[in-house]
Amino acid sequence: MRFIANARMYAVTPTVEEAWCDLLAQVCAEARVSLDYLPYPAPQPLEHLWRRPDVGCVQMCGFPIATGIAEVVPIAAPIPRANWAGGRAVYRSDLIVRRDAPYRTLADTFAGTLGWTVAHSHSGFNALRHHLLPYRTPARPALYCAVRGNLITARRILDSVLDGSIDVGPLDAYWHMLIRRDQPDLLAGVRVLESTDTAPMPAFVAAPGFPAVQVAALRQAFAAAAGRPWFAALSDVLLIDGFATVGMASFAPTLAWDAAARAAGYMEPA
Repeated sequence: MRFIANARMYAVTPTVEEAWCDLLAQVCAEARVSLDYLPYPAPQPLEHLWRRPDVGCVQMCGFPIATGIAEVVPIAAPIPRANWAGGRAVYRSDLIVRRDAPYRTLADTFAGTLGWTVAHSHSGFNALRHHLLPYRTPARPALYCAVRGNLITARRILDSVLDGSIDVGPLDAYWHMLIRRDQPDLLAGVRVLESTDTAPMPAFVAAPGFPAVQVAALRQAFAAAAGRPWFAALSDVLLIDGFATVGMASFAPTLAWDAAARAAGYMEPA
């Protein structure tokens, strides 16, 4: 069986996807692993990609890794070039509103409409719910007057804030960094109101049938990437400082956030 690579989660523009392709080619060459890059543009469901038996090195969100919606083997996760990452393979969600909106605090948005992406997403659902949880009270178990769920992608959150169909929504902060650098005009109409706590960064994963010796070789190649001559130019496009090797236990914090919300009866951001 031929195995595939893919960076759909953070292929935010053609330029960025090309850089991911080049980086994966360099990592695979060093690991002596042969993979075929498979384009998989939105809105095709990511969970269908993650469940393919031929996954060799594909980006996957940490929450579905932890919940097991697809059986995978984590390999390595990028370290965003951001002060809030602190040199770790972590990310957060930026809660955005229209730039001209009157909101100054998150509580100001509670009279409006909230948006979220998909229930298996950490940045677009689990992190948002965790951030809202302390605001709930017995008298106010639901914070918002209206909710629009299943918007699927970060881009639809952005577009929905801009067109006024939602008042506030979560953007994966690393996705936000990349799109702001490459397409700043898209972000001109929004601002960040608050950001969530950091959590484990989405990782490259493999299917269980991918040979373990090749998983180990890829882990080693990702870990060494930041020291290679080819890395600097690609890292400037991808806004990363390197990679951290990861395993299933790396994503346990996402399950703790989910458990805390469920224990409080807070099943969806609302």
